[in-house]
Amino acid sequence: MEDEGLITTKVPRALEMKSKLFGYELPDLLMIFFNLAITNLIFGGTSFRYPMVWGTTLTLALFLYFAKKGRPDNYVQHLGEYLIRPAYYAAGKADCLYRKFKGKTRKELKYVSKEE
Repeated sequence: MEDEGLITTKVPRALEMKSKLFGYELPDLLMIFFNLAITNLIFGGTSFRYPMVWGTTLTLALFLYFAKKGRPDNYVQHLGEYLIRPAYYAAGKADCLYRKFKGKTRKELKYVSKEE
């Protein structure tokens, strides 16, 4: 019997590579094209078309490209979540989302055991 070594197979080098287009992630592209669509809807028929539609879109695209250079994935989303959340949480604060149950109480509910 021949002595075989470890069996190996070739795999793509970019197995964990995130999908990017022109160096932008999908949320960034959505933000850029959403800006393009809204400004074109508002300023598309005016004389401010080129500076407002294409200028703001190009400015946003360049800002995102250079601001996110060397940052982790979904950086803009996590930065927005960080800025929206409160600066501190109070441990003894009353729960504003709690509502009393207005149905039957536990004593009024009839529990049927599996033994009966």
